Amino acid sequence: MMQFAIAIHKDELSEYGVTVPDLPGCFSSGDTIEDAIASAEEAILCHLEGLLLDDQPVPTKRSIEIHRSNPEFSGCVWAIVDADVSRLSGRTVRVNITLSERVLAIIDDAATRLGKSRSALLTEAALLEIEKREVA
Repeated sequence: MMQFAIAIHKDELSEYGVTVPDLPGCFSSGDTIEDAIASAEEAILCHLEGLLLDDQPVPTKRSIEIHRSNPEFSGCVWAIVDADVSRLSGRTVRVNITLSERVLAIIDDAATRLGKSRSALLTEAALLEIEKREVA
């Protein structure tokens, strides 16, 4: 999962709109705030899919605090959306890595408890670590 900040806004005669500041051009909407938030994950995944298909990098994510200082988002309500990037299409590549038996057993045990495959858990952990370091 990757987390994205979203800015929710509403004009008097419109439904709730969602902007994803870290993904310029990524928008969604909904009749209620809940609908708008729910539609944001699909919009994020579609946007990321397009970036991947065009061999474009995923922009660096920034904190809500940074986005709040942007006058463009004045008056917005902020939320965080978890986007399941494992749903993105993409050719998988088999890799060979070396781990100690103890570490592999810990990974496999955690994957089983979480209902994930070893590959899914390692992928998610790597992406979260990268995200954490890029935000810091």
